[in-house]
Amino acid sequence: MSESKPESGPVPNPRVTWEGCSVLLDINDGDRLVFARLSAGSTLKIGNKTFSLKPLIGCPFGSLFQVESGKEKPYLSRFVPPTEENNVQDEGSCQLQEESRDNRAIIDNNQAQSLTGEDIEAMRRQGATGDEIVEALVANSATFEKKTQFSQEKYRLKKQKKYAPRVLLRRPFSRSICEAYFKKYPARIGFLRVDALSLLLSMANVTANSDVLVVDMVGGLVTGAVAERLGGTGSVCSTYLGGTPYPIEIIRMFNFSNEICKRILRCTFNDLCSVQNETGEQVNQHEDVCAMESQSNEKTSLSVSTEDVHLSSKNGDTDLVPENELSTSSKTCKAPKAGEKATKEVIQSWKENGFSSLIVAAPEQDAWSLVKDLLPLLTYSAPFAIYHQYLQPLATCMHNLQHEKMAIGLQISEPWLREYQVLPSRTHPCMQMSGTGGYILSGLELETWQFFTGKELQAMARQEIFRSCNILLHSQPQDLTIFRARKTMGVPSRQLSSKTQTAEPQAEEPPSPTSSTSSSQHQNEVAEEVGPSKVDKPTTPSASSNS
Repeated sequence: MSESKPESGPVPNPRVTWEGCSVLLDINDGDRLVFARLSAGSTLKIGNKTFSLKPLIGCPFGSLFQVESGKEKPYLSRFVPPTEENNVQDEGSCQLQEESRDNRAIIDNNQAQSLTGEDIEAMRRQGATGDEIVEALVANSATFEKKTQFSQEKYRLKKQKKYAPRVLLRRPFSRSICEAYFKKYPARIGFLRVDALSLLLSMANVTANSDVLVVDMVGGLVTGAVAERLGGTGSVCSTYLGGTPYPIEIIRMFNFSNEICKRILRCTFNDLCSVQNETGEQVNQHEDVCAMESQSNEKTSLSVSTEDVHLSSKNGDTDLVPENELSTSSKTCKAPKAGEKATKEVIQSWKENGFSSLIVAAPEQDAWSLVKDLLPLLTYSAPFAIYHQYLQPLATCMHNLQHEKMAIGLQISEPWLREYQVLPSRTHPCMQMSGTGGYILSGLELETWQFFTGKELQAMARQEIFRSCNILLHSQPQDLTIFRARKTMGVPSRQLSSKTQTAEPQAEEPPSPTSSTSSSQHQNEVAEEVGPSKVDKPTTPSASSNS
């Protein structure tokens, strides 16, 4: 593997943000999910207001921020929710049974609120906070006291999201990244849900010090999840067909260290299969070509990721300002590069030892055409897991694996997930949920045995491939069948011919009357070694008397 020098300076605390790290911003309790890279010039736009992300640097993950109205411009300030709020909710839930109010008499004619938009803007210019504006709206509402407790909480939450939005600072890891992409851009990750991703890693038995072969066509999500579980041990080989690698730009959001990035390598499928036939010059030329391809792919992935963060939603909200990615401060805090070209020594080690597991997430490719070529690269009894959005490609692959006897323990699993809303006296399943999370085909790779016929064994013996199997030249066809069965069960061939190694030069000579005694003894030894079979009796009188 390529050795890159680690960056100088202290190792950042993974629980606290630092300049240049990637974060996941959860706005208004999941209404929007935004990926950002923290720097002094990075900004975030909520509605028609732009806020600087500099206050987020140095804060622990899980911190909550709220928009405050400053004298010059609004800013994000650290917000700590009061502990008395939970007690008030519990007390209010206990009193719900006694109240008999409902919303049947309330008419929504937009005349209940006496506070106008101009009054709210005047409060903002005077420096009023978002919470003060919400309390003013509640006080000037004519129907607020007539609403039920649930309706009042919904009203407060709606106004709080509009006038005092909150931003939760989340650490990007496998689950949070998968949930964010599945909610916003599910097609880019092949509709891979978080429960399917966890089941994919478990069925492939991804553990520490493993060498995992990955076919990742979902943006690098599976490759990053495998590298995160390995934790800097083992290696991840992201293979691809053809000359252009598959984009893995999602790996940059994991905040991997240099040690983990070194474990993520790329290699073409042709290199894995033909590494022994390549010369040094060919390998160097191939590495140069792949380096140029990786550079071009990095440029395209950077442009794609820049488009991702600048897309606008239907509500008119944008994610990040373009100056964020192109500022000079962000260049100094560049993330470590992952997915370098694997060296010839590493590829040779993979070819000799085999990969410990295989994960395939390629919705655009045929599952069987990939698996039949990738399974021989695995070690003995290695597990594999194949993900696909639809069932039929996996069913076809499972049938072919059974027919070719290439795997055992085959099963197709469909993960099922239901999300619940958990609130006092309002715990129920969510109204909207995903219909399916895809399908996973799993099993164990089976090493196939190679059987030889009698003619093939005789041909190999004549070519001196099996020097110790010369007894096969004087044996009957049924004896060859017995030898084939014992050879398949793991009996070494040298144990079958240990007594006849001295008779090797005379194996091809025809029997003569002077050497009939030695020929008879040799045939008796053949019958004793191979098993009970018919051996031609000697015809000369001297051989019969000696026997």
